Amino acid sequence: MLKRVLLGLVVGCGLTAVHAEEPKLGGVVNAVIQPEPPGLMLAMVQNGPTQMVSGNIFEGLLRYSPKLEPLPGLAESWTISPDAKVYTFKLKPGVTWHDGKPFTSADVLFSIEMLKQTHARARNNLVMVEKVEAPDDLTVVFTLKEPFGPFIGIFEVGSMPMVPKHLYDGTDYKTNPNNNTPVGTGPFMFKEWQKGSFIRLVKNPNYHEKGKPYLDEIYWQIIPDAAARSVAFETGKVDVLPGGSIENFDVPRVSKLPGACVTGAGWEFFSPISWLWLNNRNPILANKKVRQAIMYAVDRDFAKDVIWNGLGKVATGPSVSTIKFYSDDVPKYAYDPAKAKALLKEAGYKGEKIRMLPLAYGETWQRWGEAVKQNLQDVGMNIETIATDVPGGNQKIMEWDYDIAFTYLYQYGDPALGVSRNYITSAIAKGQLFNNVEGYSNPEVDKLFADGATAPTDAKRKEAYDKVQKILAEDVPVAWLLELQFPTITKCKVKNLITTGIGVNDGFRDAWLDK
Repeated sequence: MLKRVLLGLVVGCGLTAVHAEEPKLGGVVNAVIQPEPPGLMLAMVQNGPTQMVSGNIFEGLLRYSPKLEPLPGLAESWTISPDAKVYTFKLKPGVTWHDGKPFTSADVLFSIEMLKQTHARARNNLVMVEKVEAPDDLTVVFTLKEPFGPFIGIFEVGSMPMVPKHLYDGTDYKTNPNNNTPVGTGPFMFKEWQKGSFIRLVKNPNYHEKGKPYLDEIYWQIIPDAAARSVAFETGKVDVLPGGSIENFDVPRVSKLPGACVTGAGWEFFSPISWLWLNNRNPILANKKVRQAIMYAVDRDFAKDVIWNGLGKVATGPSVSTIKFYSDDVPKYAYDPAKAKALLKEAGYKGEKIRMLPLAYGETWQRWGEAVKQNLQDVGMNIETIATDVPGGNQKIMEWDYDIAFTYLYQYGDPALGVSRNYITSAIAKGQLFNNVEGYSNPEVDKLFADGATAPTDAKRKEAYDKVQKILAEDVPVAWLLELQFPTITKCKVKNLITTGIGVNDGFRDAWLDK
C-alpha cells in the first residue's frame, strides 16, 4: 500500500520529470542528518551519516546509475582488457583538491594503499588486485590476479574515496588534523561544524563539472529529537529529510504535507539489510542451536508491520531479495517461541546473562531494541541492554566487546562486494567495523565465496552463491532481520536531488532550488 502511495507522490510531484527543466543557480538547502556523524573523513569512517555528508565532499573514480551501471566520476573513461584482468582508467584533467592542489594518479595510488589500512570493505574489494600502476599523471592501471566480475563496481565514493596524498602521506592517519576539516575534490567544501547543531558545506567554485554545483550552501541540520525533525520539515526549517531521518510512523503523514515530494529511489546500490551481530566468540552464542533459537524467537513480522510501519521485508538470509544471485532456497525461521525454547534447552542454556547493544539511531531503533529484548526474554534468555551512543557502540563492536548488537549494512550490488565481507575468515580484523565482527569462520563458506567472486560465468557464480546462502542460513552466524526501505522526503522545490544509485550521498552535485 505504502509503495503505491510513494509512487503516486513521485509522479505527482514530478521528480521524474525535472530533467527537462533549466536548473537555477544559487540558494541554500537545509537537510537533516541523523544521527550526527562520528566523523567526516570518509577514508576513516564509513557510517551511513558520514557517507551521506562526505559523499558530497569527496569523490570516487566512478559513479553509478540506479541500474548500477558505471558512470564517469574522477575517471572520465575506462577500458577492460579482453582477458578481464587489466582495468585502465583515464582521469579527468584539470581536477583540483579544495586547497587548489592538482588531483593526479599519485593520489589514486596513495588512496588505495591508505584504504587497505583504514577501510575494511575497500581492503576486501582490493584483494584480487595484483598491482596498481600510474604510467602518467592521468592514467591508472589495475592488474588483477584473476578475472573478478564485480570489480568495476568498487569505485563509488563511499567504497573508494580519493584522499589527498599531499595532506596524508607520512602522517598518522587517525590523528591527522585534516580529519576534522576534510579536503576533497567534490562539488561542496567543508566550511564549519558546530557540534550538536549543524554541518555547513559551501559551493566549490572550482569544481570540475562546469556550471555545477548549482546550490551555494548546504546546511546539514543535527536535530536529535525525532518529533522535532518532522516539525522542522513542516515549518520549513529543513528542505530534505534523507531516508531514515524521521521515524517511520511519521512517514505517511509528513509525505502528505503540502509541497512535499517523496521517493524510495536512491538506495539501489546499498540495498540495506538489518541484523543482529551475534558474537560467535561468546561460549553461549558459539552454539549454533542458540543462534537458531534467536532466529525463531524474534518476531520480525511484528517489527516490519508495527515498528517499521510496513516499510521493509523480512530477510531470509545473508542476501537481500533484490541483489544479484539471491536465493530463497534456504532454511526458514518463522516466529516460533516454542521451537526457540526447545533449541535453548537442547543447547544447555541456563539463563546466563547476554549483553545487547541497540543501535543509537533514533526512536524506531530504540523501540526495536526493546521489542527484541522482550522476544528473547519471552523464550527464557537473560538479556541486559547496554545503552550507548553511536561512537561508543562502534567502539564496542570494533573491539568485539558485545554479545548481541543491532546493525544494518549495505550490499553494494553484488555478493562479492557487500555480502562476503561479513562472513569470510579473512575479513576478521579487530578494530574495524563492517567486516566479520561476529568472528564466524567456515572454510567451506570461504571457498564458496571465493568461487562465486571469480567464476567465469554468472551460472557458475550463482551455483556457488546458492550453496553458500543455504549454509549460512543453517549456521546463523548473525540473526537477519529486515530488508530496509528508507524513503527520502523533500520540499518539491528541491530539484534533481536523486540521480544515482546512492541518492542523497552524491546527489547535491546536480541538485538545484526552484526559487
